[in-house]
Amino acid sequence: MKRFWKEVAVEATEGGFRVTLDGRPIRTQGGGAQVVPTLSLAEALAEEWRGQGEEVDPARFVLRDMADFAIDQVRPDRAATIAELLGYAETDTLCYRADPEEHLYRRQLELWEPLLASAEARWGVHFTRVSGILHRPQPEATIARLQGVLEGLDEFSLAALRTMTPIAASLTVALAALEDSADTQALFAAANCEQDWQAELWGWDLEAENARARRLSAFEAAAAFARMAKA
Repeated sequence: MKRFWKEVAVEATEGGFRVTLDGRPIRTQGGGAQVVPTLSLAEALAEEWRGQGEEVDPARFVLRDMADFAIDQVRPDRAATIAELLGYAETDTLCYRADPEEHLYRRQLELWEPLLASAEARWGVHFTRVSGILHRPQPEATIARLQGVLEGLDEFSLAALRTMTPIAASLTVALAALEDSADTQALFAAANCEQDWQAELWGWDLEAENARARRLSAFEAAAAFARMAKA
């Protein structure tokens, strides 16, 4: 698709802010009004439009896609997104570790245990740790508490979590990334611990390095999206 606009602007409107192209407000991919809660997020969305060349590249609309998902999908059915995210709580990668005699276990303990312990203290829950791949359910009280945490979030935070959680294979890591002081690179590295460990042993190949970089970029973009939505 060819670029069809000249001027990109941001304007206040009922319920928040919106981007306009040549004075016409943008709508979501589902046809709704694309109104976001903060000026900073609207400006970031506008920059995506300004950054397009003569040929429009849909892959560069990372923030727009999350905003549209929040408005078109999360807002009318929050329960579906919350249920999807809670599935990752049952199989959170931070809870599934190598056997204690393996060297990888020590790396996992170093990177993962502080994150789990912090989450347990923050929410007053307990996570079941497992050595090996055999599934063990998390306590019902833990899942119920996490459901309450998710239900307390706005649709834009939930949309960001839906991007970060599968990347990290961890709801715990994704929720930590919502914090204002979060070190998203360190959180991603913790979640990516096993892949990085294997690369240290056997070396990276270019395809794997590029895939890691793309996943990190998407994780960081989602964390930034969530922060801008509440700034």
